[in-house]
Amino acid sequence: MRNDREGARLQLCGTFIVELNGTRVTSAFPGRQTRVLVSYLVLARPNPVPRDTLIDVLWGDDPPVSAGGALSVLVSKVRAAAGAELINGRSQLAISLPEPTVVDVEVALSSVHTAESAIVTGDWRRAWSSGLGAVFIARRPFLPEATGPWAESWRRRLADVQVRALECYATACLELGGSELPGAERAARELLEVAPFRESGHLLLMRALSARGNRAEAIAVYERLRILLREELGVDPDQAMQQAYLRLLN
Repeated sequence: MRNDREGARLQLCGTFIVELNGTRVTSAFPGRQTRVLVSYLVLARPNPVPRDTLIDVLWGDDPPVSAGGALSVLVSKVRAAAGAELINGRSQLAISLPEPTVVDVEVALSSVHTAESAIVTGDWRRAWSSGLGAVFIARRPFLPEATGPWAESWRRRLADVQVRALECYATACLELGGSELPGAERAARELLEVAPFRESGHLLLMRALSARGNRAEAIAVYERLRILLREELGVDPDQAMQQAYLRLLN
């Protein structure tokens, strides 16, 4: 029988954490470059990564004179601290982690997909839990010390996850109703903070406010959106927003 403490857990959003077989080994990666190296290999797995790619990830346009040697030193440090089997390969490097491996970034991507599927089927409890789980991860900054196009690409992906997850969570809260209505309002407001032009976010906030008896505030949300779109983009709210607004007026 497998011990529940076996496997690996990595947190790349917020505080960098690595646990292997139930033991936290984060201290084995004290430097920025070792953390970036491990993070890149983790997200690239199971594909091996050419050394030249890793040099570009670690040093960008300003590599050291002996970049290959510097990379070898980093790899040796990781192997010495966390196990010789953790990183393998020569011309191409790959990370080998004990199973099951749980990486917060991958959990966020999977959870938002689950939440969106649950919305389609009307499984509101599943949409609620999966959406909230994705929000908790995606709202934390991805590896703040990492720079370069690869890190920015992951930040964009996680920003998209945050928006989609907030939308799912707010929708589920509205459908569940009752004590979940305040959560719908909070999620809709957070959604508009990160995506102010997202009309579905404004609609969710209008629905949440109306469901909580704040009809006048819901109408004001529409008016703010109308002014924002007119001044910034020269367009009117879409048909769904206009219909929701008319229902509030009646």
